[in-house]
Amino acid sequence: MKVTFFSNFLTHHQVPFCLEMQKRLGQDFKFVSTVKIFQWRLDMGFKDLDQEYDFVVRAYENEEGEKQAKQLALDSDIVIIGSIPDDYIEERLKQDKITFRYRYRIFLFVDGIWKTIFNKEKLKLFYDRHIKYRKNKNLYMLSANAYGPNDFNRFGLYTNKIYKWGYFPEAEKCDIEKIMEQKEQNEPVKLIWVARFIKWKHPEVVLKLAKQLKKQNYAFELEMLGTGNLEKKIKKTIQKEHLEDVVKVIGQVPSEEVRRRMERANIFIATSDSAEGWGAVVNEAMSAGCTVIANRRMGSVPYLIKQGESGIRYNRYQDLEKAVKQAIEDKALRRKMGINAYTVVNEDWTSSVAAENLITLFESILTGKEFEIKEGPASRALPS
Repeated sequence: MKVTFFSNFLTHHQVPFCLEMQKRLGQDFKFVSTVKIFQWRLDMGFKDLDQEYDFVVRAYENEEGEKQAKQLALDSDIVIIGSIPDDYIEERLKQDKITFRYRYRIFLFVDGIWKTIFNKEKLKLFYDRHIKYRKNKNLYMLSANAYGPNDFNRFGLYTNKIYKWGYFPEAEKCDIEKIMEQKEQNEPVKLIWVARFIKWKHPEVVLKLAKQLKKQNYAFELEMLGTGNLEKKIKKTIQKEHLEDVVKVIGQVPSEEVRRRMERANIFIATSDSAEGWGAVVNEAMSAGCTVIANRRMGSVPYLIKQGESGIRYNRYQDLEKAVKQAIEDKALRRKMGINAYTVVNEDWTSSVAAENLITLFESILTGKEFEIKEGPASRALPS
């Protein structure tokens, strides 16, 4: 079985899954990068991973790479499309070969109705990607967003052909009991937020929370990791609201240090809105045994967090504040959710499980045998 995954460029979140696919399929697995890594990612310290793995085909590099990519698009038994020029995949879709689109949500439900309706380019993309070949028997969807199935089913697209997907960062095994014991020694309770300081990540919500917690005499420390165009504004607000004693802006740090700081923290706060297609930082915080309190609108949250068991989903700011207060006050609750969170992303939602389940799904489609993954990656995603 030859499987090819098309995307912009290889990211560190995709590497573990790709390595698992290569382990199972060998040379029959390829990852095609269609564009060179963006300079802003390099400026942030990310590596150009396209150069580091032999399963990567760099379509953008030269004519030979482009030719190989187009041949893989046509000849592979299974193709997964994250991002790809239309001319690469047109013939495959015309022949109705087994193809999986890998998407988050429809523009309409992320950007809003008016920004979508009056954007001819987005409407054309939507038509070409999802409507033009909607009658294809062998066109499926991997939904890396819990709200994607509802979006597409509203338009009658991919009915009963959408499967759960996402990001599968490398699971870092640890002695979770020991980590939890260390967390319990924290005095005061440590909160952590990790994201870019940009509008839809909502760092201002964290400061509102910190202000209220301090006003109500809760004992806590909050670290904010990351950088972005709102960083200066956030720092000014911290000074203005006299939060310097409880909030520290750490800035951009290496991924290894992010992990260490997560392991020391008790509570991880994720405030991104629906523009967050997935949110791999949630996986990472869960893997470090944090009590994750996350905006339910983030794409990964309904897949990864079982309410009150492996974390807490919040809807409004008031729910966030209430959940954080509860977690600060209840050490036993933090311990339970931290251990359960670790189990979810280190046993149930891993790159190994994802690769195994996806290959099982592919084989069932290729052979025509009825078989379904019951839970987790590659299980059927039903609209709610």
